[in-house]
Amino acid sequence: MTTQESLRPQSLMLTFLGDQVLGRDVCVYSGSVIEVFARAGVGEQATRSTLTRMAARGLLRRQREGRRMYFGLTERSAAVLRDGEQRIWRAGAVNRHWDGTWTLLGFSLPESWQRQRHDLRSQLTWSGFGPLFSGLWIAPGEVDASSLVAELGLSGHVKVFRAHADAGMDIGAMIGETWELAELAARYEAFALRWRPWETQPPEADDALALRLRLQTEWLEVIRRDPRLPVEHLPAAWPAEQAEKTFRTVHERLTPLAEDASARLLDLVPVRDEHA
Repeated sequence: MTTQESLRPQSLMLTFLGDQVLGRDVCVYSGSVIEVFARAGVGEQATRSTLTRMAARGLLRRQREGRRMYFGLTERSAAVLRDGEQRIWRAGAVNRHWDGTWTLLGFSLPESWQRQRHDLRSQLTWSGFGPLFSGLWIAPGEVDASSLVAELGLSGHVKVFRAHADAGMDIGAMIGETWELAELAARYEAFALRWRPWETQPPEADDALALRLRLQTEWLEVIRRDPRLPVEHLPAAWPAEQAEKTFRTVHERLTPLAEDASARLLDLVPVRDEHA
């Protein structure tokens, strides 16, 4: 395989589980995961450590069958995976249907709360917000920020509003000042460049599953950094649409071989009722 983008094993694991386990009420044998991940360039020890850490964090459940250990989803991991599925297959990379609504979030924290300020800014960035001013952040559309604010214990220090820009507002200029558009565009361009050869290049049959795993993981990492800004206010020839076309074309080419490989390589068992 020619794509060598560095990906975290946990990110690959979540993609794998979303592909092979989500919605199927099954658990997957750890040895199967190790074999697939080896083909994706992840060593056995790293794969085992990832499974162990995710189980310890409540993202995986263990199920022993004889001498074999299988792993399945928890409610928490299933929710994370459904969110990723929504982002890839339904929301998409290009926001053509923005209704003019913005979510404004203002916060005021004591000067000594450096860690809380850092955590809040990180979570806001992850949720698509950008810093309009130091204590006032903005995101396109209606974003439900209540859960992330509550999780950080900052509900009493944050105010959230829905807003529309004044008629004289230069929205394109505001977007350019608030978000790092050049960095985001470069991510889309790099993705398309890296994966475009696979639009025509046939993979080895047993590598197709691992290749599709890397494809989806890389794509999700790109679009999760995209706040889905309205395309009408982005620079001309915004590269998200072409990158998404490359993603879908390669995914479609890989899928028949990937499904054949999963049938050969994966050992799956039904989820057993823990209380039975």
